[in-house]
Amino acid sequence: MEEPDLSRLTLSRTPGGPTATRRRRGARRLVVWAVVVAAVLAGGAMLTQRIREAPVEVEQASVTTAYPWQAVSVLTSTGYVVAQRKAAVASKATGRLEWLGVAEGSRVKQGDVIARLENRDVAAARDQAGANLKVARANRDQVKVELADAVREQRRATDLLRQNFISESAHDTAVARVDKARAVLRSQEAAISVAEANLRAAEVGVEQTLIRAPFDGVVLTKSANIGDVVTPFSSSLDAKGAVVTMADMGTLEVEADVSEASLSKVMVDQAVEIQLDALPDRRFRGVVARMVPTVDRAKATVMTKIRFRDPDPRILPEMSAKVTFLSREVTDAEREPRVAVNPAAVVKRGGADVVFVVKDGIAKSMPVVTGARIGDLVELTRSVSAGDKVVLKPGEKLADGAAVKPLAK
Repeated sequence: MEEPDLSRLTLSRTPGGPTATRRRRGARRLVVWAVVVAAVLAGGAMLTQRIREAPVEVEQASVTTAYPWQAVSVLTSTGYVVAQRKAAVASKATGRLEWLGVAEGSRVKQGDVIARLENRDVAAARDQAGANLKVARANRDQVKVELADAVREQRRATDLLRQNFISESAHDTAVARVDKARAVLRSQEAAISVAEANLRAAEVGVEQTLIRAPFDGVVLTKSANIGDVVTPFSSSLDAKGAVVTMADMGTLEVEADVSEASLSKVMVDQAVEIQLDALPDRRFRGVVARMVPTVDRAKATVMTKIRFRDPDPRILPEMSAKVTFLSREVTDAEREPRVAVNPAAVVKRGGADVVFVVKDGIAKSMPVVTGARIGDLVELTRSVSAGDKVVLKPGEKLADGAAVKPLAK
């Protein structure tokens, strides 16, 4: 019997032998492939997420405030607020301004003294005329006494002549004295008339140094100060003409130009809505008061004067105004502001009307209820406010919460 060859027998240093080694290598390959696949999937997911989070360019519009009366507007024009009663108040006399009792914004009544010139010279002339009148009246009173005495003497002389106690010449002397006294009295009456006329002239001179308000109104500007020389024609160097400029605030109107081509749309007593740039949140009712019956050849327009129906102390002359001529009178409800938006911003989602409101770059779907059409806009009655930004023509793919940015122009 042969002995076995023990030289072929070897001991493996690796636990488990060759089979276990191959198994471990296969496991490592699976782990590597799993890591690679996971990395690819994670990268794809991140890429997809980044694509989804990239802001979408959309056209945006603002929710605004509209008025139902805009649906009955036929013409729009611009103009300015003007006081129909306005005056540059000056003095007929020439002198130095001694006192000024008003400032810009002061309210005055007709006849109030608002300024005074130095008038000591004309005041002295007035006093002198007054004294001359007193002298003339005193002389008249003296003549009246002399006339009464002459009349009594004539009566006695007539009685004595009837009894032949005096001569005819003595009687004639008494009659002549009466006639002379009556003539002197008539002369004194004329002198009094002259003195009264001189006094009135002197008083007019004093009155001309007092500058009075010609009507009830408000002082707009002050053109002179105390110490300035005031002259009616302002022809002297550094002399002032008008002391103040004032206006009657009760006569404020809007003057607006209407083109010849649109003249048929405007008529007297037509209803008008007035918006002032200084008071953008307020609309004033107006009516066409009159139209100037001539055309401005240079501008091909007709001046239209519009009266305010709702006076307001905040309305001031020279304010710029926008006027809208209406086809009919509007109700108070139609004059109330409404929240409105471009109809292209309203879309259907799940059977309901929604708009996508943009806040901080995110489009948020907001349910809305639409109302009446107001011109080119549609009324919204809930969820949004004037000033909000909304997406115009949002596509079907625009989701709630999507990142958006304004469309580049």
